[in-house]
Amino acid sequence: MIRLHDQSHTETDTALCTQLLLWLTFHSPTARQDSAVMAGSLTRQGSPKAGYSANNAAPAPVVTQTESRDKWSKKMDFLLSVIGFAVDLGNVWRFPYVCYQNGGGAFLIPYILMAIFGGVPLFYMELALGQFHRTGAISIWKHICPIFKGIGYSICIIALYVSFYYNTIIAWALFYFYSSFSTILPWTNCDNVWNTPDCTNYFGVDNVTWTNSSRSPAEEFYTRNVLEIHKSSGLKNVGGVRWQLMLCLFLIFTIVYFSLWKGVKTSGKVVWVTATFPYIVLFILLIRGATLPGAWRGVVFYLKPQWGKLLETSVWVDAAAQIFFSLGPGFGVLLALSSYNPFTNNCYRDAIVTSLVNCLTSFVSGFVIFTVLGYMAEIRKVEVEDVAKDKGPSLLFITYPEAIANMMGSTFFAIIFFVMMIMLGLDSTFGGLEAIITAVLDEYPEQLGHRRELFVLGLVVVCFLGSLSTLTNGGAYVVKLLEEFGVGSSIIAVGFLEAIAVSWFYGIKRFSNDIQSMLGKSPGLYWQVCWVAISPAFLAYIIVSSLLKGPPLTLFDYKYPDWSITVGYIIGLSSFIWIPIYMVYKLVWTPGSLKQRLAVCLRPERTIPDIHAESLNMATVP
Repeated sequence: MIRLHDQSHTETDTALCTQLLLWLTFHSPTARQDSAVMAGSLTRQGSPKAGYSANNAAPAPVVTQTESRDKWSKKMDFLLSVIGFAVDLGNVWRFPYVCYQNGGGAFLIPYILMAIFGGVPLFYMELALGQFHRTGAISIWKHICPIFKGIGYSICIIALYVSFYYNTIIAWALFYFYSSFSTILPWTNCDNVWNTPDCTNYFGVDNVTWTNSSRSPAEEFYTRNVLEIHKSSGLKNVGGVRWQLMLCLFLIFTIVYFSLWKGVKTSGKVVWVTATFPYIVLFILLIRGATLPGAWRGVVFYLKPQWGKLLETSVWVDAAAQIFFSLGPGFGVLLALSSYNPFTNNCYRDAIVTSLVNCLTSFVSGFVIFTVLGYMAEIRKVEVEDVAKDKGPSLLFITYPEAIANMMGSTFFAIIFFVMMIMLGLDSTFGGLEAIITAVLDEYPEQLGHRRELFVLGLVVVCFLGSLSTLTNGGAYVVKLLEEFGVGSSIIAVGFLEAIAVSWFYGIKRFSNDIQSMLGKSPGLYWQVCWVAISPAFLAYIIVSSLLKGPPLTLFDYKYPDWSITVGYIIGLSSFIWIPIYMVYKLVWTPGSLKQRLAVCLRPERTIPDIHAESLNMATVP
């Protein structure tokens, strides 16, 4: 990027007009018709409108954007990448569980309201920010509000924490995928070396008594063969690394590297498979689940409304948290992906379409899961509630595989189910790591701009090494700890500060002008009110609720000790703390009085798109 140092008002106006005309030639076909009018307006209006102070003070620095930045080959590459990031494993396991736990069909009311007034506006905000400023999560803050640059560093650290545990879950799915190539699936019976006397197989067997100590073949396959968690006594003794899982993780990161090393040109092609295939599988599993005996029991349990639940605060908190983590604003991924869009791309339409696809996928996934749970309840001769007690990864690695193992064509359904899980996970990994890559390369273009392949390799190696603790016998305990504290409240707080910085410090009027310069029309009152007040309040609500003392953290029969909870809070703080650290650093190292320092730290640098947005306003002045 080129920084321009101006010597006089006249020279500056001429330079700005020239750059604006060149920029319009590349970015805005419609604006080219009015470029002469805008240039004349800039010259006539003089310095105050162009960013000068009235007393001949030095102008805010102007930054140009070059045409060397990568771009998506096709619009669908971008849309599939965003959908692939937003639609992840959580859509399949978390939404159905949260929905039935919080009132079934009644839960859809707070879920939709939280999406309309919280999730979607934040989603749209990030897409617009990335597309307008065309840069990653770190360097974008010098264009918005420099003192908040620590948000970018926090986002990158949180993305690293996610990569440390999320890819391990994909490695578990790959282990299952390999194990599925068998005539009889290994989690079908209790005749394996890892099984215990508590293993109880009730499929195809009459007069089976199910007790509290009973364990299904699928549960023992997951805990004693995949995880080997019985060899660990807890976080104090996690045991050795499982070489089988390490090999699976190595294969996963190999795929990730060769999908990301060349940028959006390669990842944009990969998502045509990884983002679309899961929908084919979901459709197949939905049809198969609907034909199973007892499927209707699961659907009724899933959607039967419990209206009294709407009076419980926890239901609204769960709805807010679900939509936030599902759409994924605040993770820096939307900023990164949209930064490779053409300037005049309709990001408003993209936000609406991808949000709808994400929410509908969550809803349909509930039918896929609960038709099978109803079938299991029918076979076990118990209530659906007793079968649906599993949540999180256990739902995908115990409950659903158990049902698949006892269907006709079990091997086929197991293979496609775990391929779907792998692809859902890979899409989210692509997005998370691309957020780090784009942020760092845009912040240090001279040092790393031409070394993307090496940087991506180094990043993948760091993620692989950071994941080793999750591959141990007690790795599932580490995964749970990182999932709970490594992301959790930290990313919500980051999202809250991002919304405040954009709406209050950068200014809702300026942000609306930015969108108008891209789309040709300013966002309506609804969007502006959401960005200024409702969406920040939505995030503050989640933060306050999450800080209240919740139930003790447990996994299987293991209760996390107090010291591990303290470690968890330290992990969460280790990412968020960079925001206040950078604020202090910026204020200390900026010369001048405190008032002058604050003025500099809060004043964004102006880019050629900024000048374009300003010129649109000036053209409307009589």
